[in-house]
Amino acid sequence: MGNIYTAICDIMNDCPAISKAQKNQQQGFLYRGIDVVMNVFQPLFAKHRVFVTPEVLESNREDRQTKSGGNLIYTTLKVKYTFYADDGSSVSAIVQGEGMDSADKSSNKAMSVAFKYACFQVFCIPTEEMKDPDTDTPDPSKPKEYKCCDCGKLFEPFTDKNNKTWSAGQVYHMSENKNTDKKARCRECMGKAGTEIVK
Repeated sequence: MGNIYTAICDIMNDCPAISKAQKNQQQGFLYRGIDVVMNVFQPLFAKHRVFVTPEVLESNREDRQTKSGGNLIYTTLKVKYTFYADDGSSVSAIVQGEGMDSADKSSNKAMSVAFKYACFQVFCIPTEEMKDPDTDTPDPSKPKEYKCCDCGKLFEPFTDKNNKTWSAGQVYHMSENKNTDKKARCRECMGKAGTEIVK
């Protein structure tokens, strides 16, 4: 038996209730923010000599459009969190995290959500509803469409000869970079111009 099992039980015993004291401004529900979770668990981890390391196992990112036409970055992560004790023993938890942002913070939000729920589940912290915990909830969105500037055909995901899959957005941007006029063209139109998007 490693120390991590005793340490987790001791942390569960010492952990106070974490109330839903923060309010989502768009949807009005109450939630427990990542800062509150960090403030509760950091001294408990230090007291019981436990630390955590994250490992992103899978990452997916796509551009979406809001109903007002704005740009929205949507990121989903599968993250493995390993909780270590001072004798090297450990337990791991794999969780999903989702984040949306109009700038460069969707991955940050996804990591925060993933860590928060890893702590909730490993240490059995009671919760009410599993709603989106971010303070700012963007408007509902749909996947962004990427169209060829010549024929109007939608770009689609593509798997190359090395069995690597490229998303529609990635193929679109590669096409932009291939053309001197920086306009995205589908594979057929690129072929007519004598240029391949992905070999």
